[in-house]
Amino acid sequence: MLDKRRLCDELMDDPALDATIYGAVLRDLSQVNRLTLAYRPTLNFLQRAIGDRQSFTLLDVGFGCGDTLRVIARWAKKRGISAHLVGIDLNSRSAGVAREATPADYPIEYRTGDYADLAGENFDIVISNLVAHHMTQQQLLEFLRFMESEARAGWFINDLHRHTLSYVGYPWLARIMRWHPIVRSDGQTSIARSFRPDDWQRLLGDAGITAARIERFFPFRLCVSRTR
Repeated sequence: MLDKRRLCDELMDDPALDATIYGAVLRDLSQVNRLTLAYRPTLNFLQRAIGDRQSFTLLDVGFGCGDTLRVIARWAKKRGISAHLVGIDLNSRSAGVAREATPADYPIEYRTGDYADLAGENFDIVISNLVAHHMTQQQLLEFLRFMESEARAGWFINDLHRHTLSYVGYPWLARIMRWHPIVRSDGQTSIARSFRPDDWQRLLGDAGITAARIERFFPFRLCVSRTR
């Protein structure tokens, strides 16, 4: 059923989606992230990539509700690390939702546009969360090459593991949590569009990247990282 990655659209990617509904979807997705322990792999990577640095800059591609950036801001503050965090998202409605949820004193800047336009801004870290499965293979190759050339300390892709158990089980979880119908529908679509380790091995090979790490995290996360 899930032997091959499914290529199809998700409802939340519809540019005609009502802004109020879009905001509700993003807020529910932040609940999905919290419930599925999605921040832990990213924070583990940051600890490894940053090391003894007392400051760092970070770009989050496709920030959505901004929840990952807020978690990183709190993580850095707790450790006395100075962080300058930038999020960029193609959807102009994301910035308003994220800013509304972000305290004014957090070191986060939300931008709208294409990540490729930020080439040369010298970020230490480039990350994404639940974004890679929205991309075509060509877009993924371009994204991998961008991160490899732009991230001075390392990069991290946090995404889903294409697994039958999560595909079958997610609708039950979504109903129990009473998430928005789009989140219920798109969740299964996202799983079907996501990856297995062999997929990433081929993509990394095609992108010419040999030093990346592919890791599974409970429950059903498959992450790819590179540290320097």
